[in-house]
Amino acid sequence: MDLNTITDIVRRPPDRPGSGWREGDAWLAGGTWLFSTEQPQLRRLVDLTALGWDSLVPSDAGLEIGATCTIGELAAFVPPSDWRAGSLFATSCEAFLSSFKIWNAATVGGNICMSLPAGPMITMTVALEAMYTVWAADGSERTVDAAAFVTGDHRNILAPGEILRHIDIPVSALRKRHTHRRFTLTHLGRSTLFMIATQAPGTADLLLTITAGTTRPVRLTFDTMPDAEELRQCIDAIPEDLWFSDPNGTPDHRHHLARHFAEEIRVELAEGCRA
Repeated sequence: MDLNTITDIVRRPPDRPGSGWREGDAWLAGGTWLFSTEQPQLRRLVDLTALGWDSLVPSDAGLEIGATCTIGELAAFVPPSDWRAGSLFATSCEAFLSSFKIWNAATVGGNICMSLPAGPMITMTVALEAMYTVWAADGSERTVDAAAFVTGDHRNILAPGEILRHIDIPVSALRKRHTHRRFTLTHLGRSTLFMIATQAPGTADLLLTITAGTTRPVRLTFDTMPDAEELRQCIDAIPEDLWFSDPNGTPDHRHHLARHFAEEIRVELAEGCRA
């Protein structure tokens, strides 16, 4: 779609692009959402792709994902063999309601900053205990727990001129056992509910992340594997106004699915502990 209110495109922004931020600006990376709908409030686009940020930087500490890394690049990444949770990269990329052409343009950071309930990069990074590095317009930076970044449907903690620079996933999370459940109304449809659970090797703990069915990510942490009743009570304790409603599912439906899948996940990981 043509954005007929745009009067300028900054194609070579400074290293800290937020320094020149002004009202009517928008960051441009993949642009898959930006060019999909009218944006009458925008006057200028700031092109982040010219900054040349590294896409994927694996190390002994874990994986750094540049905000401009494309979904295609992440899907093609082959993690080290001891990163048991590394298969969640492909799983989460496949949760996109999009074609391969979108994969080659859409970015990890863009999906996170759109902050939609069904954003699979949000699911993945929250489940893998990631930290986000955010650059502010004044040149400072801060780190934010992935679980605290999205605050609601299409809402997050970014202030004007702030930008998500990179995502850091710790190696401790990448070495965990994991399982997931995802429900869609159609085979390739948008997620009605997307849940990922992880468990540290040699333990009976549980980290359960619930997304798509809630307006922001919900992460439930247990030091030891809960029984069925305790887990059900924790899901029932999620505030009613946090359950999302759209054509893909009602809040009650999503709540029911979360209960059902959580018990499947609990049984699966509990059996693995005894194996």
